[in-house]
Amino acid sequence: MRAKPELTVLLKKITADLGQSWPDKITLETPKESRFGDLAVNLAMLLAKPMKRNPRELAGEIAQKLLELNPDIVSAEVAGPGFINITFSREFWRNTVPLILESGADYGRSQAGGGKKAQVEFVSANPTGPLHIGHGRGAAIGDSMARIMRFAGYDVHTEYYINDAGKQMRILGLSVWLRLMELAGRPVPFPDDWYRGEYIIDIAREMLEKYPAMPDMASEEAQAICFEAAMQSILEGIKSDLKTFRVGHEVWFSEQSLVADGAVERAFDILTANGHSYEQDEAFWFRTTDLGDDKDRVLRKSDGSLTYFASDIAYHADKFRRGFEFIIDVWGADHHGYIPRMRAAIAAMGKPRDSFDVILVQLVNLMQNGQQIAMSTRAGKFETLIDVINEVGVDAARFMFLSRKSDSPLDFDLELVKQRSLDNPVYYVQYAHARICSIQRRANESGLELPGESSGEYLQYLVEDAEFALLRRLDAFTELVASAAQGLAPHHVSYYLLELARELHGYYASCKVLNAESRELVMARLYLLSAVRRVLANGLDLLGVSAPENM
Repeated sequence: MRAKPELTVLLKKITADLGQSWPDKITLETPKESRFGDLAVNLAMLLAKPMKRNPRELAGEIAQKLLELNPDIVSAEVAGPGFINITFSREFWRNTVPLILESGADYGRSQAGGGKKAQVEFVSANPTGPLHIGHGRGAAIGDSMARIMRFAGYDVHTEYYINDAGKQMRILGLSVWLRLMELAGRPVPFPDDWYRGEYIIDIAREMLEKYPAMPDMASEEAQAICFEAAMQSILEGIKSDLKTFRVGHEVWFSEQSLVADGAVERAFDILTANGHSYEQDEAFWFRTTDLGDDKDRVLRKSDGSLTYFASDIAYHADKFRRGFEFIIDVWGADHHGYIPRMRAAIAAMGKPRDSFDVILVQLVNLMQNGQQIAMSTRAGKFETLIDVINEVGVDAARFMFLSRKSDSPLDFDLELVKQRSLDNPVYYVQYAHARICSIQRRANESGLELPGESSGEYLQYLVEDAEFALLRRLDAFTELVASAAQGLAPHHVSYYLLELARELHGYYASCKVLNAESRELVMARLYLLSAVRRVLANGLDLLGVSAPENM
């Protein structure tokens, strides 16, 4: 938003001229009603006490200085106990259009992140089965978060943590081996906690064809082979599904590599050097009670095996060793209680607690014909992500996953997201973009092609309140993206796009475009719509959603 940064610069100058420090609690907000101006600021109320001044009187002086310093400010009025309501000129808002058209695909980009090296680790599902719809929500959130942060000036890297060690992976190898033995006609007992999905049978069948002598191998050796083959097969499927879903990871990090590379011992050494560990009952302990936890935690058991927490500490220590200044993990909401423990580990490593953050992702309830579809990877009853993509498309799936705050449950209605109606959120936004493209095509067919990006001579004809509402909305895009990046809130972009689409559809219903009163007004409105189209496209791209020209 140009208005806020420009006004902030002026207010900081005025504050300094008054011999005061810039207050922490200052607010610059858009009034709920446009008649109260474009922005309202509480600066005078915050400075009045240290200056021993009447707030309204001080607000009047600040308002006058604003009018003197910036000709784009046409009104600065004192309201209530000392707020200042500020109104920018119409020319100021009209200039939003050429700025957007000249910036093109870069409009909305900023340096809010200051180039900070950040890592977003997401999905990281155990490679024990295909990705389901819950993984899809985490994938959309993580990928979009990375896109948004890059656009806001962060140096972002993405990573998938492969949980290729531990009990679940041993169960995977056992499950494939048991199915293989069954296919070979060998009677085998099936435990309660094995994986039952059809994909296990498919992998077992492939293994039996490739290794016909495997039923006669020692079970431990056979299970190890089955585990490796199953993990690679499932991992390839996961990578393929994510690629289809327009999700990319720059690094696929193996949990097993932590031990092999010595990362676990390095992490333990750091904890010991910082005085946060001790040994008791032949086990290695992390003294987390010194860092706010309710009890100390075992990292290495008396039998020499590592806990999950030990691997997680080593993994995050390795992230910092690789130079990341800000680490973001995307976790399922059931891991909420794990966050304080992980923050304690970050602090024990000598890193700022705010150098680590977590985006929690709530469950997705997959609905069809009003009925919830049950999902369970181990029982083999689940709707895979690729099935959902094939049913509704990548665009609809991604937008719906991003349509609500990540830690709120999401009802994913298969029938709704397939509808080509304005009740469908993704259709509503994409149709706004396609509608503008259609208007532009009809304009070109009528000989009204826009002459490059030179819109200045026509914009003076934009005078309707609905037009300035659109301009203000467009101007807010840059700040919105920066806020979404800093707040780890990709849903803010989808909310913004829905509001912009709503205003566009309302504007088109109330203001003629191709049949406007004069050619100049037609051209002005075509330029305005071009700017709206650009912002819609940029916003959709941040969500990994396409901006169709025809619908």
